[in-house]
Amino acid sequence: MKIHHLNCGTITPPGGPLVDGASSWRSRGRAVCHCLLLETSTGLVLVDTGVGTHTIETPTSTVERAFIRGVHPVLDPRETALAQITALGFSADDVRDVVLTHLDIDHIGGLPDFPTAAVHLSSNEYDALQNPRTWFERRRYLDQPSLAHQPRWVTHASFGDTWMGLEGVHLIEGIDDIVLIPLYGHTVGHIGIAVAVDTPNGRRWLLHGGDSFSYHGQLETPVRYPYGLRVFDSALQADKKMRLHNIERLRELAHREDVDIFAAHDAHAFDRLSLTGPQR
Repeated sequence: MKIHHLNCGTITPPGGPLVDGASSWRSRGRAVCHCLLLETSTGLVLVDTGVGTHTIETPTSTVERAFIRGVHPVLDPRETALAQITALGFSADDVRDVVLTHLDIDHIGGLPDFPTAAVHLSSNEYDALQNPRTWFERRRYLDQPSLAHQPRWVTHASFGDTWMGLEGVHLIEGIDDIVLIPLYGHTVGHIGIAVAVDTPNGRRWLLHGGDSFSYHGQLETPVRYPYGLRVFDSALQADKKMRLHNIERLRELAHREDVDIFAAHDAHAFDRLSLTGPQR
């Protein structure tokens, strides 16, 4: 398997170091939409889609407008997953599977760019999409133009296997070395996606944590967590208890040398991983 790290949407929220721990107080913060493109034996697999062409060209929905006003994405068409995949010599139809951490706009905005792909997500997240139970869920899941083309959904229940001591894992049948890990809290059906990487020193795992956490310092000892991110994460969480519980699980896992965990919007982690080039 060959792994490409893609930034499918630079985000520049206000707050400078309060949101990224690094920027100047005089500037906006910097975040990314970190997606993975996997070249597998059965075709291309895209993990999350980031910002798509619809949001860039015709942002008409309430969800899109709130996203643009709230976090100020750059909206560069060259950053779409479609543009980057095309630049690598592939076409949209080469993407046979899309695996989603969850259904927020900055993770599914590019879905219409890959209309023939099977779209994998947790059954809990799909159920929330079909039957939102609260005002917050209705606001989150409805009016999503990225779903208007009626994706070919493939849902996965949160049971059946274990991975690295974490229970409730489901392996995707037919796709090599990809594991779905329930990390509920940010949304009711949020998952992480672990991908196997073969190295000269043996097999390692790359864990895309999505929005289960926001900043690499959250998994360190002592914990480092910019105040702006604390406020943002609390405002968007579906289940505080589960979110905090899963961060503790990830913090324990982060001490292992055979696992590399990153958050979807952490620019520091993206820079570190993308500098290594495609991984195998």
